[in-house]
Amino acid sequence: MQRSTAKNDNEDVRRYWNQEACGTARPIVGEVPELSREWFERIEAYRYELEPFIHSVAQFTRHHGQRLLEVGVGAGTDHLQWARAGLECHGVDLTERAIEVTRARLALYGLTSHLQRIDAEILPFPDQSFDLVYSWGVIHHAEHPERIIAEIRRVLKPNGRFIGMLYGRHSLVALKLWVKYGLLRARPDRTLADVVAHHMESPGTKAYTIHEVRELYAQFSQVTATPMMTPYDRLRLPAWLTQIVPARFGWFICIQAVK
Repeated sequence: MQRSTAKNDNEDVRRYWNQEACGTARPIVGEVPELSREWFERIEAYRYELEPFIHSVAQFTRHHGQRLLEVGVGAGTDHLQWARAGLECHGVDLTERAIEVTRARLALYGLTSHLQRIDAEILPFPDQSFDLVYSWGVIHHAEHPERIIAEIRRVLKPNGRFIGMLYGRHSLVALKLWVKYGLLRARPDRTLADVVAHHMESPGTKAYTIHEVRELYAQFSQVTATPMMTPYDRLRLPAWLTQIVPARFGWFICIQAVK
């Protein structure tokens, strides 16, 4: 795997995301009161307008009655869908802010979840605790993603399933970052991994190849890693160009893994 010079630890990541839960920026929510129903509905509308494929990947209602753990609840948008679908929900996040926001969101709809502010590199659950673990765009921010994945496998029941997403390094998003922060700054020697680590969200963000994803989940009995083209790849590029670029150069790698 390409290495970057960015140094991060989970405290750096916690400080970054604790300032603002993912997906709750002012351009998204506008001037409506924080934690109000309208505030949450704007967050949800924005998320699923940009990433409608979350529903087809997660298939929320298909898992009714199962015991779920979400690693990285963020603003609680997907967590709400799991709760609505009738799962027994548990959620963890590195930040106090995400737990506060998710708890408030569920309360608006009369729903509950067992939510904890913890570092997912050490999950506080016994072996074989969950039917399903879900994590969308979270694990690549951790200092040691491989430790989280090992913990996820540990807490899954036999034949339990992981559903999630990691960033893809061989993507248009990473290429655009390299052009902006490498080529145009007379630093063409910078790797894709390095520009992602320094210029994508929290410090030390990682992005993977399909081969690397399969290696991360090698201890699972079945793994499917499917790259997906996203609006973030298409942003500021001519439509004719993005229409001919294969999906394998998409920013998201959607993952299904069975223990």
